[in-house]
Amino acid sequence: MLLSRSVARKIGVTAFAAIGFSLLHQAKVADSRSAARQAELREETAAPAPGLKLRFAATAYCKGTTTASGATVRTGIAAADPVLLPVGSVIQVEGVGRKYNGIYAVMDTGPAVQGREVDLYMWSCHEALAFGRRRVQITVLRLGWNPAASTPGIVGSLFRTREAAARQRGTAAPAPSPSPPGQAAPATAPSSEGSSPSRQPGVPQPPDH
Repeated sequence: MLLSRSVARKIGVTAFAAIGFSLLHQAKVADSRSAARQAELREETAAPAPGLKLRFAATAYCKGTTTASGATVRTGIAAADPVLLPVGSVIQVEGVGRKYNGIYAVMDTGPAVQGREVDLYMWSCHEALAFGRRRVQITVLRLGWNPAASTPGIVGSLFRTREAAARQRGTAAPAPSPSPPGQAAPATAPSSEGSSPSRQPGVPQPPDH
C-alpha cells in the first residue's frame, strides 16, 4: 500500500514537471517568434538611418550616361527614392548573390523608383533584365542630405543671423588705414596747456629765463 502511494506520488511529480517544462518551452518559443516578427516588421517599416538593416526590393537598370547627381554611370551606383535614401547615401546590399552583394553609392533617382526600392546600375542590359526584381537586405552606411526635408524655419533663422552679423560688421567704425611704407605717420598737435611757444626759424625769439 505504501509502495503504491510512493509510486503514484513520483508519477504525479514527474508529470507536473513535464507539463511545466513544456509550458515554459512554448512560452520561450512564442517570445522568440514574437521578437523575430517585430524585427522583421521593423526592417519593413523603419525609416532609413545610419546603421539600420532594412528590407528593400532591388531591380536593375542599364540605360543613361549621367546620373541625377551629375556623375557618370558606372558599376556600384544605385538609384533610390530621395525621400528615403537621398543622393549621396551609401548602402550595403546583401541577399542577391556574391556577384551583386556589396557597397553601392546612391547617385541617381528615377520616376519608377519609389518607396523601399533600389535600382542597381549594370553595364549589360541583358544582365539587368535577367536580374529581375529581388528581395534584399540593405544596411545604411551613410545617409545623404535631402534639401526638401530641411526645416525652412531653422535654415531661414541661420541665414538671418548670419546676415545680421554681416550688417553689424559693415556699420562698425572703420579702423585707421596704415601709413604707406617710408612715410611717417602724421604727428599730433601738442596741447597748448603747459607748453612753451614754438620757435620759428628766422624770427628772433626772446631769451629763456
